[in-house]
Amino acid sequence: MAENRVTTAVLIAAIVGGVSYLAAGPLDLSPLVEVAWKGSGVGLLAVYAALRARTGDGWLLAAVMAFGALGDVLLNLAGLIVGAVAFLIGHLFAITLYLRNRRPRLTRSQALLALVLVPATVIIAWLLPADRAGAPGIAFYAAVLSLMAAAAWTSRFPRFVVGLGAVMFVLSDLLIFARLGPLSGAGWAGYGVWGLYFGGQLLICLGVSRKLASRQSPTLKLDPQAPQG
Repeated sequence: MAENRVTTAVLIAAIVGGVSYLAAGPLDLSPLVEVAWKGSGVGLLAVYAALRARTGDGWLLAAVMAFGALGDVLLNLAGLIVGAVAFLIGHLFAITLYLRNRRPRLTRSQALLALVLVPATVIIAWLLPADRAGAPGIAFYAAVLSLMAAAAWTSRFPRFVVGLGAVMFVLSDLLIFARLGPLSGAGWAGYGVWGLYFGGQLLICLGVSRKLASRQSPTLKLDPQAPQG
């Protein structure tokens, strides 16, 4: 029971940290305070996932969240490219997790979305930045990002929780790339980026961890010959 209270408290703190960061923009914060605030949401999701981890898949989820939090921090401290590398590593852990939990059969719509998502994301990401020199690198990152989302959508994890969370992550990053081009100077885009990103990470973390926990829970089996009270 004490362990459950700790994990619940960590989850609540993660949600508070992530959601409240939307209010950080207008505030005159020191860089270190802003970075700590920004990293708190997904960083605490990593702690939550680690506290609930009982298998290799659980630890893969913790790694996904940990590298997401690292990317959040490095974007501020070291720039877009270094932050993107941390996110790329997280996406590779996520792809591994989802492929280890592939759905045995896909409906036509599930397969179609997975097939369309990757090329569509790459093409849109490549077209968005005004600085064409950076477009190939952004397209490469988008390829790995969209493969992660396609793997999530076709995994055994709940599609409208984990799959939706991964698609929200894709949309968040496309907004980042749009801010390098047609949405440059659009103030609302920053709120969209963070809302989609943190909401997506939260859905992924909750959906995966709860599905893994349900597999680990022992099923109560009643002996049909035993007397029933």
